[in-house]
Amino acid sequence: MKKVLTIYGTRPEAIKVAPVIRALEADSRFHGVVAATGQHREMLDQVNGVFRIVPDYDLDIFSPGQTLNAIVAKVVNRLDPILEREQPDAVIVQGDTSTVAAASLAAFYRHIPVVHLEAGLRSGDIHSPFPEEANRRITTQIASLHLTPTQTNRTNLIREHVDPKQITVTGNTVIDALLYTVGIHVPVRQKAVSRLLNSEGPILLVTSHRRENLGDPMSRVGRAVAALARRYRDLKVLLPAHLNPSVRQHLLPPLLGIPNVTVCEPLPYGEFTRVLQAATIVLTDSGGLQEEAPALGKPVLVLRDNTERPEAITAGTARLVGTDPETIIDQVSGLLEDPAQYAAMAKATNPYGDGTAAIRCVAAIAHMLGVGIRQPDFIWTSDSQQQRQPVLV
Repeated sequence: MKKVLTIYGTRPEAIKVAPVIRALEADSRFHGVVAATGQHREMLDQVNGVFRIVPDYDLDIFSPGQTLNAIVAKVVNRLDPILEREQPDAVIVQGDTSTVAAASLAAFYRHIPVVHLEAGLRSGDIHSPFPEEANRRITTQIASLHLTPTQTNRTNLIREHVDPKQITVTGNTVIDALLYTVGIHVPVRQKAVSRLLNSEGPILLVTSHRRENLGDPMSRVGRAVAALARRYRDLKVLLPAHLNPSVRQHLLPPLLGIPNVTVCEPLPYGEFTRVLQAATIVLTDSGGLQEEAPALGKPVLVLRDNTERPEAITAGTARLVGTDPETIIDQVSGLLEDPAQYAAMAKATNPYGDGTAAIRCVAAIAHMLGVGIRQPDFIWTSDSQQQRQPVLV
């Protein structure tokens, strides 16, 4: 039996590793160990609850206002004794956070193979998104197995001289997690949000948290959303406000006092999937939502000038709109007023997965550790089957 240690620290990481953790638990070839760094504290615990995951270790690194360097230092220092104690055959990290870069480095220094889930994403600009683009490039140099969501990600890695034999295209596990969570119908507890979901009219779901959008860009987004709410009185704007005080300081002031704007506290993952399912349009700078929303037929307008997820742009499920208010207003208005334009985005097939990515991930790990064989790569086409129910017991 091979021991595999999965390490994650933020809510998006937890969502995406959950299907893999569950698949490892169900496989007799593996003994899974889970370590949470706690980079996002409360939001991380909520996701663990949805998927019934109890970490074996909690590094508890969260501290208000801590720097990126502090995060990395804490992860390395607190993870190293665990690596020494457990002696895993492999370590799984997911995505592009500071937890990922630090955990990969700690494992590498102990000669433990690193499995990089959601590998190969590239924006082409090491400073955008910051620090995620650098984190994922660092992890690429360290990893022994690269689990890429798409063929584009695979091509990116080959261009950087990664051995093709170390790459498996799996689809994105976020689709596995989303389809599972939507299927269990988690109740919405915030009364204002519940009332909004039961009201008439289209819903514009807005989220923003990216570091590169802090300050004036986020203020511009707030002004654009306010203008849309005033122009379309039947439009219901829902904005779960990120806990970062700087986000709230810049994004929220233009929205105060507008009756069809509902600002709420961050929603637990299960409740957020209910909101996403009810939304008409998603306006976001989130990477994960660019992948999740298309699985439910929701057009995504991305509040960024570039994206490491170009497949959504190519497939027609997402558009880059930046943070210019006029552009945001024009793009949202077009989707609200033009049914053909809306349908073209809503009906485009999701390029990010079919709900069985975790199975491919575990097969690739088994192959790397000499206890199994790989499955065929996930290949997206415009007529790919969508929304297959994932195997997540």
